[in-house]
This record gives sequence, C-alpha cells and structure tokens, in this order.
Amino acid sequence: MGVGTGTDDAVVIVGAGMGGLAAALLLVHAGYRVTVVDMAAGPGGKVRQVAAGGRLFDAGPTVLTMKWVFDELLARFGTTLETELRLTRCEVLARHYWQGGQQLDLFTDPARTRDAIGDFAGVQAAAGFSRFAADAARIYRLLERSFIDAPRPNPLSLSARIGLHRPAALMALRPYTTLWSALSGYFTDPRLRQLFGRYATYCGSSPFLAPATLMLVAHVEQAGVWIVDGGMAALARRLTALAQAAGVEFRFGERVVCIDRDRSDRSVIGVTTDQQQHLGAGAVIYNGDAAALGAMLTPAASPPRRPVERSLSALVACGLAKPDGVALAHHTVFFSDDYAAEFDAIRRHRRPPADPTVYLCAQDRSDRGDLADLPAPGTGERVYSLMNMPADGDGHAYSQSEIDQCLSSMQRRLAANGLTLTYDRRLLSVTAPDWFHRLYPGTGGALYGMASHGAMASFRRPSAAGPIRGLYLAGGSVHPGPGVPMAALSGKIAAERLMADRALIGRSRPAAITGGMSMRSAIADTTR
Repeated sequence: MGVGTGTDDAVVIVGAGMGGLAAALLLVHAGYRVTVVDMAAGPGGKVRQVAAGGRLFDAGPTVLTMKWVFDELLARFGTTLETELRLTRCEVLARHYWQGGQQLDLFTDPARTRDAIGDFAGVQAAAGFSRFAADAARIYRLLERSFIDAPRPNPLSLSARIGLHRPAALMALRPYTTLWSALSGYFTDPRLRQLFGRYATYCGSSPFLAPATLMLVAHVEQAGVWIVDGGMAALARRLTALAQAAGVEFRFGERVVCIDRDRSDRSVIGVTTDQQQHLGAGAVIYNGDAAALGAMLTPAASPPRRPVERSLSALVACGLAKPDGVALAHHTVFFSDDYAAEFDAIRRHRRPPADPTVYLCAQDRSDRGDLADLPAPGTGERVYSLMNMPADGDGHAYSQSEIDQCLSSMQRRLAANGLTLTYDRRLLSVTAPDWFHRLYPGTGGALYGMASHGAMASFRRPSAAGPIRGLYLAGGSVHPGPGVPMAALSGKIAAERLMADRALIGRSRPAAITGGMSMRSAIADTTR
C-alpha cells in the first residue's frame, strides 16, 4: 500500500460502521490514503438490514438525531445530508401506551408536548415538563462542545472546559443523582418517570443507575428526529458512496485477524486479514467494540480495560405483521407495569424480563402513523419489535423455546396495552444476544459498550488513543458513547487525533483536497 519510502499517509480502518465511515471521510479529505476493511458484506456495522417475508427491514438503530453531526462532516465536501438523502422531520417523536391503552404522544414542539402531558396527567405534570425540558437543554448546551464533540476529558479537564468559575453550571449536570431519582423532582406520575427514564436505555443502561445527566437526550430529540427514506441503512450506503468517490478503498467480506506492530512492538505497521494479506499502514483506526481489541493485537497488548458492567442487549424481531387495536406511530413504546422489576430481571438475575417494555418501529408508517404504502392484501406491514435483554450471548445460546417465550411475553404486553399484533413466527427474522455476540465479537451481545452507570461511567470509556502508537479507537463503545451520531463523532475525534499526532511528530502530511470542490463534482469526475 505504501508509496515511495513508506506508508505514513496510508490508514487502515477496521470496521465500516458509522465511526469508521466518518473517519474515512475526514482522512481522505485531508489527503490520506484510506482503506476500510469489514467482515460484513456491506457498510453500517450496527446499522444493519435483514430480510423477512420478502421485504428489507432496518434491524439496528431506527432513529436519526443530531443531524448537524453529518452536515458538519459533509460540509467539507460541499454537500449536506438533505442533499444526499431524502429526510422527513418528525412532528411526533414517539407514541407511548400503558396498561389498558392509556396514550401519550411526545412532539418536537415542546409546547405541544407540554399540553399533551397536561391533558394526560394534569397541570402540575405540564409545569414539571417545562422545568425538565429547560434543564435538559441546559445540560446539553453545557456538554455539546465540552464533552460530546470533543476528545474525552477527565473530571478536572471537563470542569476547566465548562469553566471552573461556574460551579452552578457544573452542578447542573447532576452526575451524582440517578436519572430515576431526578425525575421524581419533576413528575409525581410514575408513568411519566417511566417514559423519560427510558432515555437511559438509549445508551444501554438502567434509569435506576444511570446519571441524571442523560436528561439531555430529551433535548436532543426535541432538536429534531428524522426518518430516512430507505431506512437508516441508506445513510451508511450513502456515506460509503461519498467516501468511495473521494478515493477510499472498501474491502467487504474480509476480516482483520490481527493489528500488526513493528519489531520493537511500539508502533502499528498495518493489519493482516483472513485472506492472508498484510495491509501496510502508518496508522490504524479500530472501529469495533473495545472489548474485542485485545484479541487483534499481535503480540498481545493490554487493551482498554474491560468494562465492569456491560450495557443492555436486546431481542429484535422483524417481520410482516397485522396490527389491530390502538394506533401505531412510526415509533411506539408499550410500557410494562413494573419498570424496576424489568431491569432487576436483566441486571440481577441475568434473564429476559417476563413483562418487558416493547418498542415497535412501524417502518411503513409516517411519524404520525399514516401508512405510506398500503401493504399487499394478506401480507401485513413491516414491524420491528425490540425488548431489552441481558448481554450474556457469549455464555448462553438461546434456544427456539426461549425465543418463543420472549415473543410471547412481548405479545402479552402489547395486548395488555391495547394492541394485537398478528404475524407468522416462522417468517420472522429474530436476533437474540448470542447472535449479536457473533455479529460483534467480544461483546456478549452488549449493543452499547459499557453501561453508563454512576457518575464516572462517561470518563471510563476508552478515548481515541489506542494502547500502542499509531492505533486509534472509534465506535459506540468509546468516547463519546453509543448511538449513530455519537459513533460518527467518535470517528471524527479519532481522525483528528491521528492527524494531530502526525503533525506533532513532524511527519509530512499530504496536501488536502481542495475544500471548495463539491462531493457531487468529485462523483462526476470519477464517472467520466
């Protein structure tokens, strides 16, 4: 891969998930020669699709937020996300049901949400939401550039970034209060605590242990949730096409078996794949779960410390279904009767909850629930169902009987909250923790890296700097955390760290691609 005397400008990225794609775009724009290697047949990582009943389903993340992350990334190429993809901004963020069909919709417009909460739970609850929304926005503004879109800090450096002279601002982050406890200060209605406590699961954690800082997720959603035409996998495919047009080489269906070091064991020199090919490089970005990194280092080196507690896994079922009863939106949540018991089953007893909260994504519906295309007679519509599970996929193989029990548990909860979902189980595509572990080695099926439990959890995630020189880390298990935009930011941070290190040690960096050249022009040039 090297040109001339070495491979200083060559970078290998292991994994074509969101972090890897973001890093590839940044580095190729800066003039580096980038190769992305992924064992899967195509890009996306956890942003994946499956087939069931002759249709394609998003089977990973279903929500696009923080669109600014991708707009800032693509601005370097003279384009925007909305230029590259058809996006629909949601007015209804999500619909929620409890026992007996009690319903509450949340909206992008905070005023509409406040009014809906007032109708649902009373005037005091509406006032509590206004205070909650204001505090969530304040936390987000404090952390957006100091933590989320920045190299991983420690508590002292984060304090310095925010301002040591602003103790009130630092205390507003509420890292030592659990999310569940904090919510009691805004809402006396347990259903509302359950609803907003669910934000902890967005990073695979329990609301009873995660810090109140995660209130910021409420502001992230109010700032915008988008539905991507073609599904979230279309986002991964589009970023890949843009990267290829700029010169990135992708090698799909090829697995990296080790990250190679020089004879002194001090620096990365490339990777070796399962096709017995050594790809030389001056730097490697590992865009995979940090728990699997140690097995790739040759000879073995100390990987980032394995998290004390894994995040949640899930059971995901995709299939054509016929819903009857309460109305579905694009995103609909059916809450269990006992949230504490649900998380106790997963964390303490390491078993699927008997009464799970169920998330449904009706992928043929708009945010409000209108069917974009009526399904063919007798076929049903595309429905993605998810329940939280323990991340025990490296030690437990789920039998068909156990999967059937989980599917029955989900159907009972849906029925209790007013929905009958009819489908043929034989035609479902089901992914349990053991299969997630096969897809993402070293994880046990944990989908978010480590659990975000306790005030220091965010500081324990690995940073962009790997354990040896020239190795960098990206992905949802490292800083700043899980989720599509956060993983993309991790790739950005890793690429920026790589480039800063190159500048620091005096290595010449290739000339950057002209900033004014649009990506569409680059694509046109490559197709002439």
